[in-house]
Parts: sequence; C-alpha cells; structure tokens
Amino acid sequence: MDDRYRNNANLYQGAKDIAREVNQVSDDYRYQDGNYAPSDGYYHDGTQEEDAQSDATEGHDEEDEVYEGEYQGIPHPDDIKGKQKKKAPAIADEFRDKAELIAERMEDEEQLAHQYENIIEECGHGRFQWMLFFVLGLALMADGVEVFVVGFVLPSAEKDMCLSSSNKGMLGLIVYLGMMVGAVIWGGLADKLGRKKCLIISLAINAAFAFLSSFVQGYGFFLFCRLISGLGIGGSLPIVFAYFSEFLSREKRGEHLSWLCMFWMIGGIYASAMAWSIIPHYGWGFSMGTKYHFHSWRVFVIVCVLPCISSLVALKFMPESPRFLLEIGKHDEAWMILKQVHDTNMRAKGEPERVFTVAHIKTPKQIDEFIEIQSSTGAWYQRWLVRFTTTLKQIWDNLLYCLTAQYKMNTLILAMVWFSMAFSYYGLTVWFPDMIRYLQNEEYDSRLKSFNREHVTHFTINFTLENQIHRNGVFVNIKFAKMKFKDVTFEDMLFEECYFEDVTSTETIFKNCTILATVFYNTDLYEDKFIECRFINVTFLDQKEGCHLDFEQENDFLIYLVSFLGSLSVLPGNIISALLMDKIGRIKMIGGSMLISAVCCFFLFFGNSESAMIGLQCLFCGASIAAWNALDVITVELYPTSKRSTAFGILNGLCKFGAILGNSIFASFVGITKVVPILLASSVLVAGGLLALRLPETREQVLM
Repeated sequence: MDDRYRNNANLYQGAKDIAREVNQVSDDYRYQDGNYAPSDGYYHDGTQEEDAQSDATEGHDEEDEVYEGEYQGIPHPDDIKGKQKKKAPAIADEFRDKAELIAERMEDEEQLAHQYENIIEECGHGRFQWMLFFVLGLALMADGVEVFVVGFVLPSAEKDMCLSSSNKGMLGLIVYLGMMVGAVIWGGLADKLGRKKCLIISLAINAAFAFLSSFVQGYGFFLFCRLISGLGIGGSLPIVFAYFSEFLSREKRGEHLSWLCMFWMIGGIYASAMAWSIIPHYGWGFSMGTKYHFHSWRVFVIVCVLPCISSLVALKFMPESPRFLLEIGKHDEAWMILKQVHDTNMRAKGEPERVFTVAHIKTPKQIDEFIEIQSSTGAWYQRWLVRFTTTLKQIWDNLLYCLTAQYKMNTLILAMVWFSMAFSYYGLTVWFPDMIRYLQNEEYDSRLKSFNREHVTHFTINFTLENQIHRNGVFVNIKFAKMKFKDVTFEDMLFEECYFEDVTSTETIFKNCTILATVFYNTDLYEDKFIECRFINVTFLDQKEGCHLDFEQENDFLIYLVSFLGSLSVLPGNIISALLMDKIGRIKMIGGSMLISAVCCFFLFFGNSESAMIGLQCLFCGASIAAWNALDVITVELYPTSKRSTAFGILNGLCKFGAILGNSIFASFVGITKVVPILLASSVLVAGGLLALRLPETREQVLM
C-alpha cells in the first residue's frame, strides 16, 4: 500500500448510498519512539530504535532508562495530514459533500477504535481504574439509594404530612418520573458536553434537592424536591457506564462493568440499614412550635444524600474520558490523560521507568456545526438561547441517529428487553412488600376483638385501645385521658357526658354514633373521623394541629428486613455474572437470566406466608441481576462513543417508564389475586429473554 489510502467505495453499512469516492490520507499517527505505524491506520506495538527519540518528550536518560519528561505539545494529526498530501490542494470542507465528510469521519472512527483499544491495553488495568471504579460506584450507589428512599419514608411521611391515598401513590411514582426524564436529558448532554461535567452537575442537583426535601413541611414542596432530585440522579446510570467503559480494554470491560453494578446493590443495603436504624426512633428530631416538625425520617433522608456528596467531591479529582475528548477533536488533552493513566498504573506496578510510547492518536473528522458567539454579540440571553438551541438540536440528531438503519433494529430490541425487565422487576419488588403487608393485615384482622352491647359508666381509660370494634354500646361519664386509639371502630354507640383529653388516634372512626354533652380537648379526632354521627351539646377545644407520628409500626421492621435481604440476595448472581460475562457472552447471559427469572415467578403461587414471600423475593432478585448486568454492558458496547450516553439514556428512561407502569399495575392486584401478577411477569420475562437472543454478541468487538 502506498502513502495514500486506496479509494474505497464501500465505506460502511451506514454509508452505502455514498457514491463519491473518498481519497484517504496516509497514516495520521506514529509511535513516540519513531517506529512508524503501517498505513492500515491501526495502532501497532514495535521495538524502539536508539536513534529514533520522540520530539514530544524530553529527559529520557539513555543510561538509566528512566522517563522524566513532560508533555511539550504534539502537532495535531490534521496538521500532519495536510503536510503529507503531495497532490493538488484539498477542497475546503464547506465545499465538500456532507455525505463525503460523514464517510471520512466514519473511516477515522474505525481507525481510532482499534488504535484506542491498543492504547488502553498499553496503559494497563490498575490503580487508576480502581480509583475511578470506587468514585463512579458511589454515584451508582446514590442511584440505588434514591429508588428506596421514598418507599421507606412513606409510612412516616404520610402521617407527618396528612397524605391521602392518591397523594401517597403520586409520591411513590414521582421519583421514577424524574429519573425517567433525567436519564434522557443527561444522557444526551453527556455526549455533547462531556461525561465528567454532566455527571457532576446531575449529582449536584440530586444532592441539593434531596437535602432540601428533608426540611420542607408541605406535601407540594416535598413532591417537587423529590421530582428534581430524581431528575438529577437519573443521569448517573447512563453516564457512569459510558464513562467507565472508556477506560477499560476489551478483555476487562464485561467483567469490571459487572463488578460496578454491585454498587447499586450496596445502595439498597445502605438505604435498608439506615432506615432500620433511624426511622423507628421518632425522638431523633425536634419541633419548632406547632408548625415545624423534624422527625427521624427526615434525618434518614439526609443520611441517604451522603453517597451522592462523596461521589461529587471525589469526581473533582478524576479526568474527563479521553475517548470523548478524541471524539470532539481535543487530541492533546486526551493524550495527557492517557499518559496519566499509564504512568499511574505503571508506578503502582513498580515499573515507573516504562515510557508511554504513543505520540499521535487518530482524531475523527469534525463535521458538527458549532456556533461560536462572541461576548459582544447581542444580549446575554440571546447568546445563551443560541447555544441552548444548538445543543438541543445536536442531542435530537443523536437521538434520531439511534433509529437509523444501522442501529434501528438493535435499538428496538434493546428497548423491548429493557422495558420487559423493568416492568417485571420493579413491579414485583413493589408487589412483594405489599403482599407481605397484606398477609400481616390479614393476620392482624384475625385477632380483632369485638364488643357488643357493652355498658360502661364512671371509668377512666388511660391505656391504648387497639384492634377493636365496639357496637351498640353505651359510654356514660367516661374519661379518655392521655391515651391512644389504634384501629378502633365505634359503631352505633352512645357517648354521654364523656371527656376526651390529649387523645391521639390512627385508623379510628366513629360511625353512626350519638355524642351527647361531651368535651374534646387537645385531640386529633377531626371531623373526617365522624361518619353520620349526631352531636348534641358537644365542645371541641384546642384541637391538635397537623398530623402526628403516633405509633411505631411493628411491620415496618419486617419491610426494612425484606428490602435488606432482597438487596443482599443479588450478591451471588452479581459475582457469577461478573466472572462469566466474558466467557459465555452477553446475549446468553441476558436470555438465560430472564428465562430463569420467569421460572422463579411460578413459585410465587406457593407463597402463602411471610417467610415464603421473603424467600421467593430473594430467589427472584438473585436470578434477575445477571440480566441487568449484561444489559448494561451490551448497551454500552453496541453504540459509538458520540451516541453511547444518548442511547443509554433513552433506554434507561424507557426502563423507568416500565417501572412506573409495573408499580401501578401490580399494586392494584394486591389482596385481589396473585394469578395476574405472576402470569404477567412471567410472560413478559419470557418474551424479553427470547427477543434478547436476536441481539449481536459484542464481547469480541472494540469500543467504537
């Protein structure tokens, strides 16, 4: 092959319709040690000759072979390309056909993909990747915590903020809604503004509004804060996997991305343990008058922000992805970061004398139409508007690119697999604790005490009345002082000359009762607790304001334990998937895991006790985690760098939509039937698993 690339009519599958032949240039890079790479455009290892020292470094002592130099500036590959052309001057880009420019960029991207793979292999896998692993792991942990927070605080928050059933349902779904929108927005922005920058902004938004939500008192403000918090953390998942994958070689990528998934499980364990340790201690808080209350569940919300803040601080010391920088033409910055990765790993391995031998790296053809606005042009808002609309258009173009002929089928199949996994997994993980609560309530109702036609006079009740129903009785001159009603129903009763003082209640109603000459002082027996009752000479004095955390729910401890065990149960599946991901492949991992999870669903027919439901939840979560891990890996590998985060964000947003739908549908069948949720989850998992088998295997391909 001569110094120029041969004319190539069949550039790529995505550019088949390009008839114009493109004159390719000679190789754009060479080793720092002077060993010129062959003209196929790929990175090759070579032996350094003594008289071929690189111009890019200095201080390489020939006697002790210790590299002490610093980067002095490397000519841009495009500058070298212009000098190498010896024929007629090239036509300016603005006069060239856009399809021709796209074809040239795609050629450059393939060359860069193979070269970058070899560069990452030279950098090695060591201290730098493990530092980034833990930093990004904390961000992924924050995502896992966010999913559990609202579910844990809901039993307390509904009393603290007087939530109705519809309000509780909205609060449970609002986080998923925010994460759905956030995944799409931040995923798209990360492909244009950078992985590190967008991840820092998204985590900062999550930390700020999650922290603020612990202090707001009203339901509306709390809902808004959790929505924006979810909007922020929604960006963590697509950015984290795209970011970390671009520092991993092909042999390490599947395994170490799977290890990274463990932090989501750690987030669930952390949230469960903190909820168990903090929320039941209602005294861990303070009050400011009667209007402002800061109870223990708000302390729990603050503690759950800590992983996000930790990741946010640590990210400041991590570099941007060099693969992203090369994609946008920042060659020198990418070179410096790759050298930093190489030197960090070599020093950790005890080989500081090893020299980073790469001098020039392929930079793809830049064809994006960036609009630079001078500071003196127009008003500030006009400049921002132009930048905003330009970026928005670029993100939209990226989104449409994922549906082009080259990626359309893969995107549609991945979308259905992501949706089926989220619909079944999140639907069942909400259904499990709801079913346990239902079984507990059934057992609780079986211990109901019934009192009929009782006649009580001249008596003081200062102890708790719980799980009782009183019918057709009479209470005369009874004093209810400093006591609590819990799940008590009074039906067709007569209260005459009674006195209620400092009384709190939960799930207590008075139905069709007659209340005569009675005083209510400092109670929370509000109007809505009296149904079709008759009041004669009744006085209400100094009623309690707002809602109150009156009782510790005994079943809350079990719910925390269920979530803790469910998160812990994915550990074996996570370990197995990480060790086998690169051995059996992503496709077999997804299909096998989803089919095994579908089989586990059928055992739910035998879950008629709390212990059985807990065991089946652990079995289901452990079986399904391998599919989640493989989905994360294959989504990263199927798309090019310039579209990777965008595609991941779209698919993850669809995943959260599936979670919202699954939560709503599965919860509606609690206490009605188990058949529909079980058959629905199983059939969706089987369909998703079979569809996944049509995806291409990616374990042997380089990261485009």
